[in-house]
Amino acid sequence: MSVFTRMEPVIGIRCLHLDLKGQPPTPQRLLSLLELLAKARYNAVLVEWEDMFPWTCDERFRCETAYKPEEVKAFVAKAKELGIDIIPLVQCLGHLETPLKFPEYAHLREVPDRPDVLNPLAEGARDLVMRMVDDVLALMPDIKYLHLGGDEAWTFGTHPDTKAYIEAHGKGALYMHHVEPILDHLLAQGIRPILWHDMMTHWDDASLDHLKGKADLCVWGYQGSPKTVASTRHFHISHIQRFAEHGVSLWGGTAYKGADGLDAEVPNPEIRAFNIKAWTDTATEYNMKGVVATAWSRYNTMVTQCEPIDASLDMLVLAGIVMYNGEQPENVQDAIATVLQEAGELERFRACYEPVAELGRLKKIAWDQVRLARIADACFKLDPDRADPQAMQRRISDLNRLVKRMEEQAKRIEESFTGLVPDVWIKRFCGDRIESLRGEIEDLAARI
Repeated sequence: MSVFTRMEPVIGIRCLHLDLKGQPPTPQRLLSLLELLAKARYNAVLVEWEDMFPWTCDERFRCETAYKPEEVKAFVAKAKELGIDIIPLVQCLGHLETPLKFPEYAHLREVPDRPDVLNPLAEGARDLVMRMVDDVLALMPDIKYLHLGGDEAWTFGTHPDTKAYIEAHGKGALYMHHVEPILDHLLAQGIRPILWHDMMTHWDDASLDHLKGKADLCVWGYQGSPKTVASTRHFHISHIQRFAEHGVSLWGGTAYKGADGLDAEVPNPEIRAFNIKAWTDTATEYNMKGVVATAWSRYNTMVTQCEPIDASLDMLVLAGIVMYNGEQPENVQDAIATVLQEAGELERFRACYEPVAELGRLKKIAWDQVRLARIADACFKLDPDRADPQAMQRRISDLNRLVKRMEEQAKRIEESFTGLVPDVWIKRFCGDRIESLRGEIEDLAARI
């Protein structure tokens, strides 16, 4: 079966995102994933290292399973061997929980009790980002692009100092005041910076004109199509048109996983397939440099893990096929299976997918039962004549049986993911889902 049907790909740079702040692959799996990407015709990988990087600017930024420098170098060498460009991602404004969660960096926060957004005017803010960038460049010096994130800075401009700056100069001026020296630092080394686009949707014309010579924008949106979403959405086609009119170099951002719920277990294939095709079409129409198939492992550093890579390989492969061919294959499942089989990944994917999907199915049923039990408990409290302790006990027994079945799936998951993800992350992935239900059961039982 011929899966890739064109002589030349529709999308020039077909980039797969690795979000390593959740479900990070083992060093060995990191290398074998590159083999799969090559089979799926990806030619770039966007690596969001986060706490898996062997930071030297502050070693506390490393998690307990962080890669060693030689493991990062092995990844770089393997990618080069396969013709896959590495695009590292270092956050520059929002999603900076990795450093900002530490008290020593609290003075750099936009809002004192929120560790997610950097105050761009705080002394040392830009220096922190620059040191993290240089740390990454030390282990991968021969890159063409570096992504600086820059998205979802929810509290941007709320600090008294930043608010006053925006009132005087505008949002674009404050953003560029912060990032432009970093952009120039990269450009001087022949590295083209990339930024997510959502913070620029309301910039004035002058700011966009200034930006275009400094960085590319990656326009992202993971639900629906830019042409059909509501005009209020941040990735509506009107924003893409405006960026294009100002001569900004653009990328598209779809998602093959990690966009179907903060605590989702596996991707929604219909939603993913539609979104991937929509961005492939949009990128073709607007002559974008490439498309990134994002793959969020946590919605931010401080929340639960979602959708493991190895339970989502079907959508990873589908995104590669669509970005190369420009359309979905006639028989989607057969095409995906062919690529996975050629890469030696099919049986392992199925072994990972089935228990993870079943864990998610049981979790949904269990939380529906919790909801009904909570409503019944309120009913009994407000109308004691209808109190039925036996009915509540039956619900608790049902919940206990569901949790028992989830525990069985957790064991299957631990077995199937052995060697793919460090055990500690699999235990936490399953534990978040099981322990939360155990807490509900204990609380309900105490109310009888």
